[in-house]
Amino acid sequence: MRRGENIYKRRDGRWEGRYIYSRDEKGKAIYRSVYGRSYVETKEKLKNIRNITVIESRYTFSYFADNWLSSVKLSHKRSTFTKYSSLYTNHLKNELGNVNINHINCSIIEKMLEDKSYLSAKTRNDLLCIIKQIIKYAQKENIAINPTVFELSIHIEIKQIRVLTSAEHKILTDYLTDSQDICKFGVLLAMYTGLRIGELCALKRENIDLVNNILHVTKTLQRVKSDDLQHKTDVIITEPKSKCSIRDIPLPNFLHEFCEKHYGGLKSEDFLLTGADYYIEPRALRYRFNGYIKKCGLTDIHFHTLRHSFATRCIELGFDVKTLSEILGHHDVNITLNRYVHPSIELKKKNMNKLDGK
Repeated sequence: MRRGENIYKRRDGRWEGRYIYSRDEKGKAIYRSVYGRSYVETKEKLKNIRNITVIESRYTFSYFADNWLSSVKLSHKRSTFTKYSSLYTNHLKNELGNVNINHINCSIIEKMLEDKSYLSAKTRNDLLCIIKQIIKYAQKENIAINPTVFELSIHIEIKQIRVLTSAEHKILTDYLTDSQDICKFGVLLAMYTGLRIGELCALKRENIDLVNNILHVTKTLQRVKSDDLQHKTDVIITEPKSKCSIRDIPLPNFLHEFCEKHYGGLKSEDFLLTGADYYIEPRALRYRFNGYIKKCGLTDIHFHTLRHSFATRCIELGFDVKTLSEILGHHDVNITLNRYVHPSIELKKKNMNKLDGK
């Protein structure tokens, strides 16, 4: 009778616990056993021997990296796997691939990251996170590793995120509603809902309820590296980045008339940005958006600025953070507060003036 992790009762009445002692040249596990008169005794022996028995790995960092990436491919979205695989192939494989996993320490990692100083702090931090994940994967295989590597970190300066001023917000809104076409209205829709660019590109007529004035966000559209050698990249439409990103967004009443005008006659499978059965991908939409910004005489504004500005404006208008967090599709209200909410100087003055006479 088996109980717990690799512990079972033998026919002779004893309990046997098995553990990985080493691996053969092909990486196949080689087991050894401990014995006890009871399940509890055997479990304790197994625990003690695992604490003192770690395998001196004969395998390189790349051996565990390949196995870790295979596990990521099975358990994560394709875009996530593509990102991890690309970072490993382009920045880690040549530098750490042939190093024995047991020999990787803080000095080796710090030197490698120092040589990558031409990369942004965010990218170098992503590389460090991948290294830690691969080493943690090896650790689960009872491989001896240097635990100090988990203490390494990279300081990332929090940049002041660009938010539209009240004047800029009005200029852009006026431009998007004047001589409006269906793509311009799509940008206006993002401006007043905080949609991510991939979510906007994936929206179809079936995602908008004109009766109840609600937008159903269920998909995202993005371009990722292709598995087909004949194509460098593929455009895919998948579920958003997290379950919380699948959400219903009530639309402001003033948008209803525009929605009826642009979307009322569309088929359910037509994309909202084109009014047809073909899509606009994020790269092309960014190009169009940059043209809109230029015609408005505005500068230093990216598409994601609309999302930041929407969140900040909602806070200024008195939205409670929980409601805003769900509209933005965040799983944690702290993300909403720390990343997207940037009170304007006008709001700060208004709040400080509340102290008058107090």
